[in-house]
Amino acid sequence: MRTVRRLAALCGAAAMLLGMPGSAEAAAVKVSDATVIGTHNAYEKDKYTYFANALDSGASLLELDVYTDGVSKRWRVSHSNPVGNDNNCEYADSPDELYSKDRNQDLGSCLDNIAAWHQAHPAHRPIIFKVEMKNGFNNDRSLGPDEFDALVAAKLGNIVYKPSDLLGSSYSTLDAAAQANAWPSRDDLTGKVIFELIPGTVEQSNPLDTYWTDEEYGDHLRDLYAAGNISAAQAFPAVLGAASGDPRTSRYDSSIRPWFVVFDGDAATYVNNGYDTAWYDTRHYLLIMTDAAGVSPAISSTSPTDAEVAARLSLLAADHASVITSDWSAKSATVLGSVADRG
Repeated sequence: MRTVRRLAALCGAAAMLLGMPGSAEAAAVKVSDATVIGTHNAYEKDKYTYFANALDSGASLLELDVYTDGVSKRWRVSHSNPVGNDNNCEYADSPDELYSKDRNQDLGSCLDNIAAWHQAHPAHRPIIFKVEMKNGFNNDRSLGPDEFDALVAAKLGNIVYKPSDLLGSSYSTLDAAAQANAWPSRDDLTGKVIFELIPGTVEQSNPLDTYWTDEEYGDHLRDLYAAGNISAAQAFPAVLGAASGDPRTSRYDSSIRPWFVVFDGDAATYVNNGYDTAWYDTRHYLLIMTDAAGVSPAISSTSPTDAEVAARLSLLAADHASVITSDWSAKSATVLGSVADRG
């Protein structure tokens, strides 16, 4: 059945409407029932000159790498420098300052850029910001989940779609809300942003750190809900790494498993291993498939043709992805803004 579905996806890709995000059908579909495109490491200057350009790109997911600098108590944005900033975020917090100010700023400035860009484009598409916490939270240095929430809330206010929004007044866990498909439509999320948190490569390779971002933020959500303060949480922690079955059962204490409804892993691992990705779709969990270009037949990770992107989107939508990501920053907003039906 999967082979038939994959062939159908490839054959139908040429007919895909790349302008689909502006259509009524695309706007009305629920976030959990759509497949969109994201850009890996969108903060890098070789991808976009300014982070505002990344926001202009049409991509529905933009990734930021964040280090907690315990010495200066700053949230650094960089690929490999834990004590400095190396990125396209500007020291700009109003629309007229974008595309012109000094770059290499910290996470607070990246959020200021988002807020300023939102002022200029209040009816923008829903955008997921995937934050890789490269070396994890540092709660002992006041760079923990509480401080992350406070920073995002202070900079972005009510444009953030939060865990409490998914819960509403009807559900006591994110799992229960997701399985009831309580997600809003893309139209309802006009002008909204979502934050996804994943553990980082430095954190995962540190033998002295066994309490990673995902578990720490899962505990944070559980405890906030128990204290009646879940509205303070600004992000959704993701289960990182493609796996067969329910990966939450082997990774987390039963008390926090219901607080994970976002999953993030390598596209080829999901698809080539024949994992049951319909499991995520039928439960209305968000499934982010990374390195979409690497799925067979492999295409360019930087400069595929428009038809190849359309085919890959169609293929992985049939494999139940919610978001596919690659380094396709050079593609047009029409291409990166494409939306497909999931499943």
